[in-house]
Amino acid sequence: MIAVEHGTPSGQIVYWHGELPPISADAVGEHSLEATSHRIPAGLAHRDDLWDNCQNDLIATARVRLEQEVARLGGKYARVIEESIDAQHDYVSDEVWLQGRFKYVLYR
Repeated sequence: MIAVEHGTPSGQIVYWHGELPPISADAVGEHSLEATSHRIPAGLAHRDDLWDNCQNDLIATARVRLEQEVARLGGKYARVIEESIDAQHDYVSDEVWLQGRFKYVLYR
């Protein structure tokens, strides 16, 4: 596991859309990453699960991945500025999940 330096007193590293990192942070570039949620059985009975449980899992997975990328790239913070989330379906296993692409600004 990658050790992460926590740059704020609250330990916050990832900022979403309207949230801003500390004023002293310097933007050093834009990057993107992809993340996926866990899979659930397809079907109308699980439709709400896709957008509730899978979206929560996707965001949690993306947050962990973002923290790892911040550490790997030598930054302190990441601010997500754009996201795209799509539903995926594996017809062989009849499972669905969410896949997200997150564009973020890296700060030092």
